[in-house]
Amino acid sequence: MTKIALFGTSADPPTAGHKTIIKWLSQNFDKVVVWASDNPFKYHQTSLEQRSTMLSILIENIELNQNNIYLHQELSSRHTLETVELARKKWDDSEFTLVVGSDLVKQLPSWYQIEKLLQKVELLIIPRQGIITEETDLQQLKELSTEVKIAFLEVPNVSSSTYRKQGDEMTITPAIKDYIYRQKLYQ
Repeated sequence: MTKIALFGTSADPPTAGHKTIIKWLSQNFDKVVVWASDNPFKYHQTSLEQRSTMLSILIENIELNQNNIYLHQELSSRHTLETVELARKKWDDSEFTLVVGSDLVKQLPSWYQIEKLLQKVELLIIPRQGIITEETDLQQLKELSTEVKIAFLEVPNVSSSTYRKQGDEMTITPAIKDYIYRQKLYQ
């Protein structure tokens, strides 16, 4: 059975942290499926199309790409449950792991039909520096019928919002920086 990591992200813009996560996923799963999404809990500064293009550029520039990373923008939905159902139709012989940052753990119980969603996937939490994942939050997720794992990787302490607010170019990769300048984004 194919093990697929599902990683939707706002990617506004995608950062060096996204790159580290995607590269790690490609080394630990048979297939990594990525898409840009509109998070209903966030404000997005660029269009979904631009964010998807930036993710494509990021994927193309991952060193040692194992050729198992795929951008599937057609899976993007405001409701992750709908995304998972689309993925299950596309790859019905697969096991799915939903990948989320630890900053979303407290928010997860309020997601659209979360119980139904977590019955269809395992959950992999990517640690973020400065974000403490409480055991009570993990237990609440486990009670919703899912396998919850925490990834063992060190992600650079960068965020899209830091780039948007402060313009810190160390947050993004050179290829993303070039695209942002060409498109005159985040001015």
